[in-house]
Amino acid sequence: MKRPFCFFLPYLFSLLLLCGCSYNPVIQNPQNSIIYQPPSQTELKDYLFAPHFLVYDRLSSHNLIGKVSARFNSKQEEEIFIDINHPTIYHGTDSFTTEKDSYKNYIYRVHFPEIPFSLFPFYLTTGSNPGLIIVVTVGSDLKPVLVTAVHTCGCYLAIIPTSYLGKESYPDCWDNKILEVYGERLTPLLDFSSYSNPALIVFVRPDIHRIMDIRLIDKNSLKQSTSAIKRMATADLASLEVIPLADTTTSFFHHGTIFGGHVKGSIRPWETLLMSLISLDFFVGSDKKYDLGFETTNPFYTSLKPWNRTASDMRNFKRFLRFWGWRL
Repeated sequence: MKRPFCFFLPYLFSLLLLCGCSYNPVIQNPQNSIIYQPPSQTELKDYLFAPHFLVYDRLSSHNLIGKVSARFNSKQEEEIFIDINHPTIYHGTDSFTTEKDSYKNYIYRVHFPEIPFSLFPFYLTTGSNPGLIIVVTVGSDLKPVLVTAVHTCGCYLAIIPTSYLGKESYPDCWDNKILEVYGERLTPLLDFSSYSNPALIVFVRPDIHRIMDIRLIDKNSLKQSTSAIKRMATADLASLEVIPLADTTTSFFHHGTIFGGHVKGSIRPWETLLMSLISLDFFVGSDKKYDLGFETTNPFYTSLKPWNRTASDMRNFKRFLRFWGWRL
């Protein structure tokens, strides 16, 4: 007996979902890349250990870092877009204290124009204005102890210790093996002892903007790089609330609606369709404000399990680290 096509839909969606989470193609033409360079510490001392971003396939505009911008479209409606002609890294700081030490987070945020639509391979995260956040946690001695990487939707979290962090602060289950993050393989340790002039570099997969790895390099080695190098402008995270728009300003984020705290134009249709039920979040996958002041009720959660929504919220970084097993 022939089965109706709808019988196979759940299996098709499951297969697509699996591919969308773990798709890991070989990079073609790795030389066709660009390194986005942050300001130096001598130029702006508050940008401690600001990361570089190595982006592949720079000939495709959706892979390039840009500036959050706004304009009116042909219907005179507000439109948020990412201006790739002015790459910008957005920066903020936050602090927390534990029984061991006082810590400061240096927060860095960048955005891309879009993740393009694709069925084969299937891009689960298709949509506009996606971004990445890198958080460098330093102790009272200003030595970095953790580097946390996450997409601006709260997805694909990776927490990487450095050689300055004592083993007693690691999670009990830590085995110092390669970090498997939904198909990507990241280094389990950033060893600062091997570098006299270290810099962080984030490797970004083309199209889907997944973080492929985070490594340390010597800043002097950038001079020998075969990649194009472009300096990023800088702006405060707070500036995302006052994006110039004609004679006024607008916010990068929705306010006062059911979309409150989400990036404008960042709805992810595939994730809403396939993952909203299991996450109990209709806007799962949509990019968010990293709302350090808790001005919105939209949590920056990093676990899909609804009962972990509060405990995994990065806005309370001390609680967030404890949830994932870190004992700073």
